[in-house]
Amino acid sequence: MPSVLPDGEPMPEDGALPAPALLGAGERPLGFYLHVPYCATRCGYCDFNTYTATELRGSGGVLASRDNYAATLTDEVRLARKVLGDDPRPVRTVFVGGGTPTLLAAADLVSMLGAVRDEFGLADDAEITTEANPESVDPAYLAELREGGFNRISFGMQSARQHVLKVLDRTHTPGRPEACVAEARAAGFEHVNLDLIYGTPGESDADWRASLDAAIGAGPDHISAYALIVEEGTQLARRIRRGEVPMTDDDVHADRYLIAEDVLSGAGFSWYEVSNWATSQAGRCLHNELYWRGADWWGAGPGAHSHVGGVRWWNVKHPGAYAAALAEGRSPGAGREVLSEEDRRVERVLLELRLREGCELSLLKPAGLAAADKAVGDGLLDPGPYAGGRAVLTLRGRLLADAVVRDLVD
Repeated sequence: MPSVLPDGEPMPEDGALPAPALLGAGERPLGFYLHVPYCATRCGYCDFNTYTATELRGSGGVLASRDNYAATLTDEVRLARKVLGDDPRPVRTVFVGGGTPTLLAAADLVSMLGAVRDEFGLADDAEITTEANPESVDPAYLAELREGGFNRISFGMQSARQHVLKVLDRTHTPGRPEACVAEARAAGFEHVNLDLIYGTPGESDADWRASLDAAIGAGPDHISAYALIVEEGTQLARRIRRGEVPMTDDDVHADRYLIAEDVLSGAGFSWYEVSNWATSQAGRCLHNELYWRGADWWGAGPGAHSHVGGVRWWNVKHPGAYAAALAEGRSPGAGREVLSEEDRRVERVLLELRLREGCELSLLKPAGLAAADKAVGDGLLDPGPYAGGRAVLTLRGRLLADAVVRDLVD
C-alpha cells in the first residue's frame, strides 16, 4: 500500500457509507484486501506502508504487535460486515499483501481468511492469494496455507542475479524463489506468481534475460514484471542522489520491457495487463482485475484503501493508531471521497486501457476520440479492435501507455 495518503473528507466514526454506494451491488464482484504491514528489513526501493520491528518499537506498544495482528484485523472484517449490512454477495477474491504477510504464522493468515469466510462467505470458485517472501516460508508453512484455503501464492523474486538483489536490498538468495514454486506446487497450490523488477541500477540486458529464464523455468503460471520506480524518500533514491549507483533511463526500461514480452510470449505467457502475463485465463490474477475494472473491494489493515460503489476511503497508516481505533469501536478510516461520474469515467479509461481487452470508445469525449484516432495512425492503438469500438494498446502503445492514457482521458 502507498505510504502517502490522499486528502479527503472525514470518515464517519462508524464507517457508514452513503446509501447510493450499495445500489446495484449485486451486479459487482466483492473482494477483500488484507494488509500486513510488517517487514523484517526495509528494501531500499520500497515506499509502501510497512514497518520493521525497530521502527515500531516504542511507537505503538502492544497494539502494534505482530502477535495480535490477526485478531485486530478480524475486528475490521467484522466492522465491514456491519457497514455493508445485509449485502448478500459472497467474497470473490481475497488478497493478503504487505509488507511481508508470511512474517505472521501461517495460522494467523488462515485465521484472517476465516474471518472473511465467517462474516461474508466465499464464492465456490474464490481466488485466495497471499504474497510471500521466499525466505520466510518452507514446505510445512505452505502446506498449512493450502490446507487453510489459500489457492494462489505470489513470491517476490525481483531478480535472479545476486548483485541486482543487493542493490534492491533484497535478502533472499538467488534460486530460492524458484525452489519456492516447486514447494508451493507440491503443497497443492493451483496458481503461482513470481514478481520481477527490471531497470535496477547495474542490471544488464543479460541479467534481465537470466531472471526471465529462471522465472519461466521455475514453472509458475503467472509472472509480473515491473519497471523500477525510484520513489523520493527511499534509501535507493538517496544512494542515487549521492552518486553511489546510476539512475536507469526510460530507454533502458523500454528495451527491458520488449525483452520481457519477447521471452515471455515465446514461453507461452500472454500479457493481459501491461505488467502482467499468464499462461491461461485461469492463471490471471482475478483480484487485481477487480481493481482494474472498478469492482468493489474492502481493504483491511493500516493504510489500506477500499472502494465500494463509487466511494473510496483509506485507513490510518500506523499499526498502533489502526489498532487503537478498532479497540475503541471506531472505524480506522482516515478519510474518504465520493467519486463523481466524471471521476469514474476517467478512472475506467486509466485502468481499462492497460488491459488486453482495452476500453470502450464510448467512454471517450470528443477530444479523447480525436486523440484515439491519432493514436491509431501513430501505431499506438490496434486498428482491428478500434474498428469494433474498443481502444486496445499495441506493443508500442504499451511502452507509452501513460502518455496514451493522458491523451485519451481529455
